[in-house]
Amino acid sequence: MGDEDDETFESTDAGASETYPMEAGQIRKGGHIMIKGNPCKVLDVSTSKTGKHGHAKCHFVAQDIFSGKKMEDLVPASHTTNVPFVKKVELQCMGVDDDGFVSLLTDDGGMREDIKLPNTLNQAPPDAEEVSKRIQEFLEKETEFNCIILCACSKEVITDTKVMVA
Repeated sequence: MGDEDDETFESTDAGASETYPMEAGQIRKGGHIMIKGNPCKVLDVSTSKTGKHGHAKCHFVAQDIFSGKKMEDLVPASHTTNVPFVKKVELQCMGVDDDGFVSLLTDDGGMREDIKLPNTLNQAPPDAEEVSKRIQEFLEKETEFNCIILCACSKEVITDTKVMVA
């Protein structure tokens, strides 16, 4: 048996779900919810009273966390709906290549070069131009800073920067 029999598995996904179920009546303003397959931050929730023909309903007004698009959904309060796992990660920025990929230093000392500047994405998030401009300015001034990355539903986007204090 030679080297050609060795298998390599590149995936870091352990098969974990990107969402978890939660009763619609338990989701509050500032929380997260999936609307039409998009992870959203809840801006407002209003609950209607139980009527003659059914359940109390929750009316969600939310904003897509990646595109900034406003979305609405109406869900019976007792029904379960999906809530995305949302995580913020802070990594030190080392530079940007010609294609707009940002070089980030991971906690274990490795490099990540798979996240693009926000303004180069097809669906640019809100403030994408401002965040991208700030990254370029910090790099020109040789300021040490971190990029704040929002992670949800297999997507990762740089949403902010933070200057490192010595």
